[in-house]
Amino acid sequence: MSLTSRRKNLRPEHHERRWAALAVLMLPVMLIAVDNTVLSFALPPISSDLEPTGTQLLWIVDIYSLVLAGLLVPMGSLGDRIGRRRLLLIGSTGFTVISIAAAFAPSAAWLIAARAAMGLFGSVLMPATLSLIRNIFVNPQERRRAIAIWASGFSGGAALGPIVGGFLLEHFTWGSVFLLAVPMLVPLLVFAPMLVPESKDPKPNRIDIPSIVLVMATMTPLVYGIKTVASDGLRVDVVACLIVAVIAGIWFVRRQLGRPDPMLDVRLFTNPAFSGAVSANLLSVFSLVGFLYFVSQHLQLISGMTPMQAGFVLIPGLAATIIAGLTVVPLVRRFKPSHVVAGGLTLNAIGFAIMTFAGPAGSDLGLILAFVILGAGIGSAETISNDLILSAVPAHKAGAASAISETAYESGAVLGTAVLGSILNAAYSANVSVPSDVPAAARSTAQETLGGATEVASHLGGPAGAQLLESARSAFDSGVALTSGIGVVLMIFAAVMALRTLRDAES
Repeated sequence: MSLTSRRKNLRPEHHERRWAALAVLMLPVMLIAVDNTVLSFALPPISSDLEPTGTQLLWIVDIYSLVLAGLLVPMGSLGDRIGRRRLLLIGSTGFTVISIAAAFAPSAAWLIAARAAMGLFGSVLMPATLSLIRNIFVNPQERRRAIAIWASGFSGGAALGPIVGGFLLEHFTWGSVFLLAVPMLVPLLVFAPMLVPESKDPKPNRIDIPSIVLVMATMTPLVYGIKTVASDGLRVDVVACLIVAVIAGIWFVRRQLGRPDPMLDVRLFTNPAFSGAVSANLLSVFSLVGFLYFVSQHLQLISGMTPMQAGFVLIPGLAATIIAGLTVVPLVRRFKPSHVVAGGLTLNAIGFAIMTFAGPAGSDLGLILAFVILGAGIGSAETISNDLILSAVPAHKAGAASAISETAYESGAVLGTAVLGSILNAAYSANVSVPSDVPAAARSTAQETLGGATEVASHLGGPAGAQLLESARSAFDSGVALTSGIGVVLMIFAAVMALRTLRDAES
């Protein structure tokens, strides 16, 4: 056999076990998606056990996605250099070990640190999966099908999170939700070396440490500033953080424009279809994570459901996300992609509107309806926007476009909790009324979060406990109505933006 023939036989399109390889690569994708939703259901028991402040509670949720979003692009570049499969195995090993450490965290600070480390190894996992899929499936039709399955893994993981998480939280401690990484990643470590071929970029960009620092210097103070201004107002440190974020962001863009081999090709954003699709992707995830942040707490702490019951209540909405994502693609053959994406974002607005006007204080049936509509909108908008992100750039820039798409996903997860969660916490603290005879330490706990107030009320008992619980629930629901109203306005704005920026896009 000639050397040319041997090379041909080693090409990815001749990889006979490519679909088995895809099944293995779906494991980390689903795990990352599960982690984005399952933690919301663990917040009440975490609040009870670790007694975090309101800000710490937000950081427990946010730090993971914050680190993940900041490092996706540089880790994608690192995979190009050292090997994508190798990086995938490194990330899987690290994520498994740190998840075990998070499961047994003795304090809120420990859990925040563990979540940050999980974000680091998660950023190693995600770019490697999509890059490997694109390398394994060279046939365009097969590749589109594989990428569609990859994208549906996010929705599938989101649907799996509440069910598995609810079961675990009903029978075990909150730490069990982090141990999900073990059964999902150990098979990857066993089968990936056998099924997934290694791939590298023959001419990879150099690792640019200053650019990595600038990405983190942009996102970290930005999210901190958003959190703090919502709860404590526009303080001096908040203004300083926002100034640092703006300066670092501008510096990052200028550095990328001035380099012959930029870590992130920011010129891609000059394409309206590309930037519009990225924005739609980010805002879709923003709406999902922001909605889940307060709905999961409402179902458990106000409606009195167990974690597993709350998970089952959300199944219809999460199923709507998967179904919409898998069935919306044929619509772009009959309708413009801009109309499909804008329609999905409009459904998001309707879902938030139901929460605003019907209110979480109404029946849980209204909440389920709101989430079904929201889920259908998210599935539609996110699926088509991801497709547009890849099709809006030349083929040789598809890798960079994929990294940006994943960064938008995680940035939306960060901002969904940071913006809507911070506003909700601020509205709750402003409206909750704590009985005057409650000790100072307990008073502070009750004013921070609904979970804290529920815990204090259970210790108080009697009329004082009942009064505190009623006030806390009312304050929480009023905050949900406010944040849902903001969600309506934001989603309508996003729909209009999609119509304008994506009008010339072709899927």
